[in-house]
Amino acid sequence: MFIELHMLQNFAPSNLNRDDTNNPKDCIFGGVRRARISSQCIKRAIRLHPLFEQTTEVPPAERTRFLARALAKKLVENGKSEEDSKTAAAHFVGAVLGGMDTKIVDRSKVLFFVSEEEIQTLTELILNNWDDVLGGKVNKNSNPVKDYKKKFSNRTSAPSVAMFGRMLAEDPQLSIDAACQVAHAISTHRANMEFDFFTAVDDLQESEETGAGMMGIIGFNAATFYRYARIDFDQLVKNLDDLPLARKTVEAFLRASAHAVPTGKQTSFAAQNPPSFMMAVTRNDGMSWSLSNAFEKPVFSRSDQSLLEASIQALDSYWSSLVEFFGQGPQPVVGLVGIQPELDALKPFVVKDFQGWIDTAISALPKE
Repeated sequence: MFIELHMLQNFAPSNLNRDDTNNPKDCIFGGVRRARISSQCIKRAIRLHPLFEQTTEVPPAERTRFLARALAKKLVENGKSEEDSKTAAAHFVGAVLGGMDTKIVDRSKVLFFVSEEEIQTLTELILNNWDDVLGGKVNKNSNPVKDYKKKFSNRTSAPSVAMFGRMLAEDPQLSIDAACQVAHAISTHRANMEFDFFTAVDDLQESEETGAGMMGIIGFNAATFYRYARIDFDQLVKNLDDLPLARKTVEAFLRASAHAVPTGKQTSFAAQNPPSFMMAVTRNDGMSWSLSNAFEKPVFSRSDQSLLEASIQALDSYWSSLVEFFGQGPQPVVGLVGIQPELDALKPFVVKDFQGWIDTAISALPKE
């Protein structure tokens, strides 16, 4: 079973996701330049949004190279000295993750996406084997390390890890296949980057002195973005080994997706713009339809139609052509915010409010 999410989101001038030149990311699609927000940027905004934790009722997982630092704090709370705790934690994490950084003793060589339950389990294993771990008599073949890997092989208690997965090349046993695919968001139209020239005034500069305290430029754009994601519900259930939690995780993803906005340059632009079009589709037919090709030909605004309205109509038309060729398939559920475009194929599936949209999307998921 797949749950697909389609969104159209109009952002005011912003620089939500920067490249290595500090300018908004972009790409070529349909032969023209488009604004782009990377999938990793979107996923981070979703998993860190408070609604994700509130809905799942599970503490968020942490992606870090400083797992040893977190474990050391737990060990101190259990009565161990700070110095011994740091040493033991570094020894054990190094055995689990394939070594520690040579320059920073409590930093591992690789990032690791770890749940609260795993941190607690690791703490208990270290405490139960304290002398060996503190003395450095632990490696990847030691029983405590094997016990940890056996317990968390191909499963996790953290919804964010189950949803977005983790990869550990040093030990594939701890890798978890992501249940969710997230596309890069792209503008539905041609988008050009602009520059904001700014100056900063020195408040203590004498009035007769000329010149600014500093000056510079910030790249930005404004665009209507198409966003797409697909959840493999069967994989999600497998990762969590908990059907009720998997249902909550899908709900959390939908809620957070609608509210999460990337944080890039927000203090300068405050582009806190919610989506205007949301569509969820639950499929049992094995197919998946990204609707990005609805915008392969970039849309244009007219005097009587905004870019957002033109984008919604292009998506509606493309959906209609897919249904006509492949068959009706599952029914979508559509939410519209502050706009009433002329819809054809999708008109019967519009709901009145966000809660109704969530309830309808979740109702299609298995309960047992």
